[in-house]
Amino acid sequence: MRRRLGPAALVIAGALALAGCGGSDSESGDSGSGSGKAELSVGSAYMPQPVSDEMAAGFFTITNKGGSADELTSVTSDVAGQVTVHETVGSAMQEVKGLKVPAHGELVLKSGGNHLMFEQLKRQPKEGQTVSVELHFAHSGPVEVEMPVKAATYRPKTGH
Repeated sequence: MRRRLGPAALVIAGALALAGCGGSDSESGDSGSGSGKAELSVGSAYMPQPVSDEMAAGFFTITNKGGSADELTSVTSDVAGQVTVHETVGSAMQEVKGLKVPAHGELVLKSGGNHLMFEQLKRQPKEGQTVSVELHFAHSGPVEVEMPVKAATYRPKTGH
């Protein structure tokens, strides 16, 4: 089953990101009732304006209101030749094949923690623009997200 966030959900997710990570209650458009499936939504997305011509980072929160775990397995974007998923353990960053999204829980990608790396940039995203990404999961269909580009020094008030 392929499921994409509708335009209204993208507006909500963008508004949450612009509100300084004001929460992660954006809607996924799925009206499931706590079934055994994952029910994924994405909020608080942003990309700090890259300071390099070659690489950028991306952050967001994936909320799973469903009764089954899922896994973020890959990300694609037209702004980069490759987008990789990284985890940070101690002070070391390493690329991973996926990150778990627990049932009834969240996967938080934040500065200093798990994050995306946009490599081989095709254009230099500037503050005020948005970057489109498509998140791919082990069990759920792809989810499209618009990530606002923030100042390179931007740090959300909620710490991610």
